[in-house]
Amino acid sequence: MSNETRGDTSHAGNAIVYVVDDDESMREAVSMLLRSVGLGVETFACAQEFLAFDMPDVPSCLILDVRLKGQSGLAVQEQMASSDLGLPIVFMTAHGDIAMTVKAMKAGAKDFLAKPFRDQDMLDAVEHALASDEERRRASRSVADLRRSYESLTPREREVMAFVVTGLMNKQIAAELNLSEITVKIHRGQAMKKMGARSLADFVRKAEALGIKPPQGASTQARTQRT
Repeated sequence: MSNETRGDTSHAGNAIVYVVDDDESMREAVSMLLRSVGLGVETFACAQEFLAFDMPDVPSCLILDVRLKGQSGLAVQEQMASSDLGLPIVFMTAHGDIAMTVKAMKAGAKDFLAKPFRDQDMLDAVEHALASDEERRRASRSVADLRRSYESLTPREREVMAFVVTGLMNKQIAAELNLSEITVKIHRGQAMKKMGARSLADFVRKAEALGIKPPQGASTQARTQRT
């Protein structure tokens, strides 16, 4: 590791970098490097300690040695994936090969650094990983907000929203639900308001983000009569 430490500190103070390596000297060196640019760091000698750690809800990433005593870093990556622990991973190794790197990257690793690595390469990799995790968390919060808004809809408003996704007009939805067109318009307007939709297109995008499926009972004839 070199002494070059021109890190981007935009995440300093509100992010945590987890370091898992069975080499104590390497853990300490990486920890010192990251702390030098203001990042919070938690180090672990084995994956079990890391996986048992109570992680706060802040942007985070994992620096993981690919060869750990008793368990490979790639196996830890698979275990994290099966547990829906979506932290970005930066692998480091003194024994890596092309096949290992390809497998790690295909499984979602953000970077793969061979030891010894330049300090700046590690800082750049961590900054990229933290930015990725921040974006993932932002998207997750956005979907959670949408779900809460959707839960505020009445059963009828949800029905109308599902039909809107199919592209049907108010009069077609009215025919499907045996309602008046004005009633459908009112339900759609209330649903859009509760969902915070700025336009019909925005309403549809939000429905799609929630995975709302078109009603199975929607008639083929109505769907083909879109104008």
